[in-house]
Amino acid sequence: MNANVVKVLKEQLWHVATYGEEANVVPVGFKDVTEDGKLVIGVVLMEETLKNIAANGKIAVSACDGATAEGYQVKGTAEFVTEGPVVDMFKKIAEDTFKGAMPAKGAIIMTPEKVIVTTPGPDNKKLV
Repeated sequence: MNANVVKVLKEQLWHVATYGEEANVVPVGFKDVTEDGKLVIGVVLMEETLKNIAANGKIAVSACDGATAEGYQVKGTAEFVTEGPVVDMFKKIAEDTFKGAMPAKGAIIMTPEKVIVTTPGPDNKKLV
């Protein structure tokens, strides 16, 4: 992933889409991009998302800078994990944010397969 994609992903809210028996889209704020280019998402609720990932492992993330309209969609595969450093990080973030009322259950680790420009203009739908 190039620096522009990483910047938008790190700085903006994500909308995460999965599908199983029906499509599901949720906004997520507990998220990050790892140094090796994986997308990680802290799981607090996300029951339908986890059910859909268990069904087919497919996921898409969309993020857009509201001020500039620069945006990207990332498609790939995902797995749900319940232990490890990334889970520990999200458990701490959830604890600090919700004061124990809603703990993190784990993390989704996404391996990107495609990055698509969603910015309006001549590069729209371009693969990066």
